[in-house]
Amino acid sequence: MTFSISIRLTAFLIGVCLISVCQTAKSPSVSVAVDWSSSTPVISPSGSGAASAGTFNPGAVFQDGKVILLFREQDKVGASSIGYASSQDGIHFTVRDQPVLSPEADYERDGGVEDPRVLKIGDIYYMTNTGYNKRDAQLCLATSTDLVRWQRKGVILPAYKGNWNTGWTKSGAIVPQKINGKWWMYYLGTAPDKRDYMGLASSDDLLHWSDATEKPVLPRRAGSFDSRVMEPGPPPIITGAGILLIYNGADGNLVYTTAWALFDKADPTKLIDRAEQPFLRPQTEWQRVGQVPNVVFTEGMVKKNNEWWIYYGGADKYVGASKITISLSH
Repeated sequence: MTFSISIRLTAFLIGVCLISVCQTAKSPSVSVAVDWSSSTPVISPSGSGAASAGTFNPGAVFQDGKVILLFREQDKVGASSIGYASSQDGIHFTVRDQPVLSPEADYERDGGVEDPRVLKIGDIYYMTNTGYNKRDAQLCLATSTDLVRWQRKGVILPAYKGNWNTGWTKSGAIVPQKINGKWWMYYLGTAPDKRDYMGLASSDDLLHWSDATEKPVLPRRAGSFDSRVMEPGPPPIITGAGILLIYNGADGNLVYTTAWALFDKADPTKLIDRAEQPFLRPQTEWQRVGQVPNVVFTEGMVKKNNEWWIYYGGADKYVGASKITISLSH
């Protein structure tokens, strides 16, 4: 009898624990699902000039009914420029013959202009990019009113000089509206442990930026898909649930995937939630084989006909596209 009662009591307690887990388990506040992906690249290297070795890592905007991609073109000697392509349907692109921004400044010389993110604020397009001179990679800014003619604004976050980022700076994803009277930008920096982390900078005028925190804003997770690198993707979007940032993560084997993080829309330093798994991984041959293997690297996102589209580099050689669904709970 005692043994029977013990079994029933144990079963009851297990049931209570299971109910408690079900009731208290935290559901993710964001869900991102890929509805469609291009089976082949939408832009590929061609010719013998600026885009002969690679066309990848595109920023994206929606302008006058067209998707415009500003992407990294790389030539045979490894120098990078910013190319321009347009599309009516977001899939079939016409590529401009000449780059819209080529390496000219000292901080770009011999290496190039890399990895653009672009957004429109007022009547001006702002493009963050990486200036690389074969020694230093530094986060830079250029502006335009037509996406073709660009004015350099120089290095906006110098390498080696941050609150915590003691190495290179890259990957500026500007929040599209002011919060608490300031502009905000997520970026990539290198900490004293030589690992790359995500930081946050602020500005009064979109031109002059400085670190907003004393430490990175996205903690490292050992053994996760983003254990090695956590790098901002496209400019974030403001949602009812918070600031939604699509970002790129790399694991210990340097496999690059795409995921999301959600920050407080009243406090961009405060992380609310983040993905446990990426929603986009390298799967096709052109995402797994190229200049750098096993990479999908998202830098562009647009809303087209009430649908979200993302654009990414595949294996540091090609441009791909995916249509995604973003679901929010708040």
